[in-house]
Amino acid sequence: MNLSSKIKVAVLRGGPSNDYDASLKTGEHVLSTLREMPEVYEPVDIFISKEGEWHREGLVEEPHRALEYADVVWNALHGSYGEDGQVQRILEGLQIPFTGSSAVASALSMNKEMAKHLYREHSLPTPAYELVTEENANEDQLIAISRNHLYPLIVKPANASGSLGVSLAHTFHELKRAIKETFTYSPRVLVEEFVRGDEVSCAVVEEARGERIYALLPVSRELKLSVEENKSVEEMAKRAHEALGLRHYSDSDFIITPKRKIYILETNSLPVLHKGSPMHQSFSETGWRHSDFVDHILKLAV
Repeated sequence: MNLSSKIKVAVLRGGPSNDYDASLKTGEHVLSTLREMPEVYEPVDIFISKEGEWHREGLVEEPHRALEYADVVWNALHGSYGEDGQVQRILEGLQIPFTGSSAVASALSMNKEMAKHLYREHSLPTPAYELVTEENANEDQLIAISRNHLYPLIVKPANASGSLGVSLAHTFHELKRAIKETFTYSPRVLVEEFVRGDEVSCAVVEEARGERIYALLPVSRELKLSVEENKSVEEMAKRAHEALGLRHYSDSDFIITPKRKIYILETNSLPVLHKGSPMHQSFSETGWRHSDFVDHILKLAV
């Protein structure tokens, strides 16, 4: 039992995924933000190695020992293990409150095929796609895909975060090779219509600024959005968060075509938070301090 009046926050960072470096940065950002509030929070750095070993104060510990006396966990693990439901199952088993979504919702948002199915159910336009598995990846299936869709085509793992294993195929030969390579990342592969346009991301936060789901200002490197487009992207990000059953906060990626049609690409259940990330930029443009956001999310979790 934690006898101190301070809230002890265990911050999980690192982890056995390709997003290890981003996770270290997010974790360090959260730890430094918590150190700015020493009267309320006591941060505990829990480093998880690329091999999946949990470390507390330099010692390898089992998860239940590493999290002993913690009141709440801030999950800063991006990608597989931290974002696909695995670490959430551990935390749910230990009955420790944690930031971010449940094991089921996390796994769902990481599964691009299931996420697309739910987008469509909730009238969220998303690029057309075909699912290819190791069982059905024969010549006839690939010829059918080539006949039904215009090149170029995006080939991506059905269960992976970000741009990991994503490639562009311009010909049948490239499609065949790309699918074969993508099977090294996942036994299920999405072949998706390539939509030309500019990428936009939009983060949402629950129970903020008087709204049940509050959308931060959408962020784009290349594009200046109109007031109406901002509003459309914000509404779509809110609907995606709800459709996937996510919790606390999330971030959705969109593409806006030259004809100004908006498609949702994917939703991240644990957006990257370090300086220079789109969410960091959104905070600045929305006039929201990082300490206020971290404090808000921890209060939701507890």
